[in-house]
Amino acid sequence: MSLAIFDLDNTLLAGDSDHRWGEFLCEQNWASADNYRTRNDQFYADYQAGSLDMEAYLSFVLGPLQGKSRREVQVLQQQFIQDCIEPMLLDKAFELIDQHRIAGDVLLLMTATHAVVAEPVAARLGFEHWLCSGVGMDRQHYTGKPEGLPCFQRGKVVHLEAWRAQWRASEASSPDLEETWFYSDSHNDLPLLSTVDHPVAVDPDPTLRLHAQERGWTILSLRE
Repeated sequence: MSLAIFDLDNTLLAGDSDHRWGEFLCEQNWASADNYRTRNDQFYADYQAGSLDMEAYLSFVLGPLQGKSRREVQVLQQQFIQDCIEPMLLDKAFELIDQHRIAGDVLLLMTATHAVVAEPVAARLGFEHWLCSGVGMDRQHYTGKPEGLPCFQRGKVVHLEAWRAQWRASEASSPDLEETWFYSDSHNDLPLLSTVDHPVAVDPDPTLRLHAQERGWTILSLRE
């Protein structure tokens, strides 16, 4: 039994769900369109450049949820999946996930995207296990603040180590996870890609593509 880990945005999806969520908040009048959209775009540019302040970004993107109830946000999540995520779904992504599922592998979605977006998307893609950046809650209402270590860059390695320890403790009667695959499009995931048995660059950004070529990693496309 192996562990197959998948990044989300621009890997399994034809787009970035986190950035799209920011645009969606503006469209739904949950955020001020002009200022919020400009900052959202700048944070995304920082992410692409590898210079994103993840704590600052999470505080920004979660701010409009402050004081909102879980039920209010659930209604928004459902509409977001229908309007924004469905058009991003890739047939080849489902095929890749199914290949590992048929092989009996454990499937794990790992994304820096916050839980408000990541959890319903993970469910839509059929994952039973996922790790993402946490969001603060207080008595069934959102605090508008992040919670815990962001699941980003080196943070993904830390989260995976904790997840493996929990797996070993809770699945003592199950076979060990012998090998690990990780599929990602982004150079931000190099810390985790560099630790797994089978790193795979999926429609990679230029930095990751060069890194993968130099090291002989598999490169594939889910869009062609």
